[in-house]
Amino acid sequence: MKEIRFRLAIILAAIVFSVYLLYPTYVDYQKTKNLNKILDSQKQALLYGNPNITPDQLDKRIKLIEDSIKASDPSYVKARSERIKLGLDLQGGMRVVLEVNTTKLLNKVVKNPDDVFKKVIAESDKEAQVSEESVVDIFARKLAQRGIRMSRYFGSVRDDDSKIISDLKKDADDAVSRAMEIIRNRVDQYGVSEPSIQRQGTRRIIVELPGVAREEEAKQLLQGTALLEFRLLKDPEFTFSVMQKIDNVLSGKSLVDSTKTDSTAAADTNKTKTQLAKTDTSAEQKQKDIEKNHPFFAIAHLLDSQGRSADAAVRGDEREKLTRLLNRPDVQSVIPNNVEFIYSAKPFRNTNDNKDYYTLYLVNKEPELTGGVITNARANIDPQTTSAVVDMEMNSDGAAEWSRITGANIHKRIAIILDGVAFSAPVVQGKIPSGRSQISGMANMEEAKLLEIILKAGALPAPVDIIEERTIGPSLGQDSVNNGLTSMVIGYILVGLFMIFYYRRSGEIAALTLTLIVLFVLGVLAGFGATLTLPGMAGIVLTMGMAVDANVLIYERIREELGTGKTIRASVEGGFTKAMPAILDSNITTFFTGIILYQFGTGPVQGFALTLMIGIITSLFGALVISRVIFDWMVAKGAKISIG
Repeated sequence: MKEIRFRLAIILAAIVFSVYLLYPTYVDYQKTKNLNKILDSQKQALLYGNPNITPDQLDKRIKLIEDSIKASDPSYVKARSERIKLGLDLQGGMRVVLEVNTTKLLNKVVKNPDDVFKKVIAESDKEAQVSEESVVDIFARKLAQRGIRMSRYFGSVRDDDSKIISDLKKDADDAVSRAMEIIRNRVDQYGVSEPSIQRQGTRRIIVELPGVAREEEAKQLLQGTALLEFRLLKDPEFTFSVMQKIDNVLSGKSLVDSTKTDSTAAADTNKTKTQLAKTDTSAEQKQKDIEKNHPFFAIAHLLDSQGRSADAAVRGDEREKLTRLLNRPDVQSVIPNNVEFIYSAKPFRNTNDNKDYYTLYLVNKEPELTGGVITNARANIDPQTTSAVVDMEMNSDGAAEWSRITGANIHKRIAIILDGVAFSAPVVQGKIPSGRSQISGMANMEEAKLLEIILKAGALPAPVDIIEERTIGPSLGQDSVNNGLTSMVIGYILVGLFMIFYYRRSGEIAALTLTLIVLFVLGVLAGFGATLTLPGMAGIVLTMGMAVDANVLIYERIREELGTGKTIRASVEGGFTKAMPAILDSNITTFFTGIILYQFGTGPVQGFALTLMIGIITSLFGALVISRVIFDWMVAKGAKISIG
């Protein structure tokens, strides 16, 4: 009896500990239920008081109210952090599969990108998209087929191909690892609770963001390479000259035989466009003449006809067309190789035709300074313009270089470029010795905050491409929770009723043990911070069947022992002893299967494997410890035991 008390104390301790671990989940459920009621009433009040409010504005207002309520109640955050974590399929959110673009990484580090390199790297990239072989291996193989050494493009002349290939693979692997850490930092600063960031294969990263509803914002957060550059704008006279040469090439005019050069033709073109509004008979014909004689300026409309600025406006639906024209080989031949055209990050609305336009700048191809010197960034509201901005601070080296750059370019414009687009192009009013600068051009404070996070978390070592994305709405997630719980309850009732019907009193013991097993599984999930997914719920349902399977083996052995005329005590002892090898064998083999599924599976498969393994351990504890204690206690008390 003393031994029974010790085992009973262990069981009671396990029950109490499981309840303790699950209590935050209960608190979170109650608080979330109350919070949803408050938010629903607030939403109705906002809709009633502001009938014209847009869905986006409504979502933002509700989010602010929700954040305010959570901030005022610390216990909410504590309960949420300690509850059973729900997977993406149970609470909604985004699942994104990212792939680090190794091709662009190679383009970034190549030392001599000639035409052969461009052709081979393009072929390698295309083949890698349908192959498991890495871009580096494919590229090296194609070069070897052409009899070209890797040292022509990478490493030094003394390095053999194997060393260069090994170094490039290491760089690619490091790029994936660094990308994971940077994405993790960005997600943490963004405020996503319970994110999942995992590596898959050699160059893929799986990111799960539960509860994230704004898809485009999340994609920008994950994909933004944060390549910040400060580049000088070219002088208006130089820019006009380049634009005119491009216009001449596109119109078929001779560069030498042009009758009007620099800003004159561009200004005349803009003047003609202005006159179109005043004529109605020949407007269409004049427009055709402009497109024929000045194809570049027909798309790139100069914003200042006085020549003080060479900024041009490009209509949003014509941006791709202009980009194609600028990439033509004959056009590229007249553009100096040390400059390039870039667009503004955000369009502006033209009130005359009510269309969006992007600003076109001509800037130096090489940056004066890059974002690697940024040590801090903060989203603020500019008190003068009341618009959202991001204030940046630089390290000592960056501050010294920024002081030199601004001092040498007073009254000139420097474009602040992030990931290839210009957020602003301010005029340098004076030398800036402090290393502080500012990015403007954000639409709102949320966009500025997102840019702050990207800059603070660091730049991705290589661009990442989204190759798969899946969004699950919160209502669908709630339906999954409800259906999963329903299936668990139905499974428990059916299994319990069958055991009671077939094994009578012993079946009641099995049903009680089954209840405790489910409690232990959920307690372990909560205690270790594991994530419960929909396949995980399926694993719990399977655990119920496996748990009573052990009881069935034990009960049948006890029945056989009773059939030989043994006493109830001897039969119980013999039943548990003889059934144990079969129970252990079946559960251990299944446990190893779960380990393999968890190790090599991803997402839903891992969720199923995790609950399966926890279920196996708890079901063994239930069958071999809890059931045994109850049987021993009943035998000691002389209670009647029926095995069906």
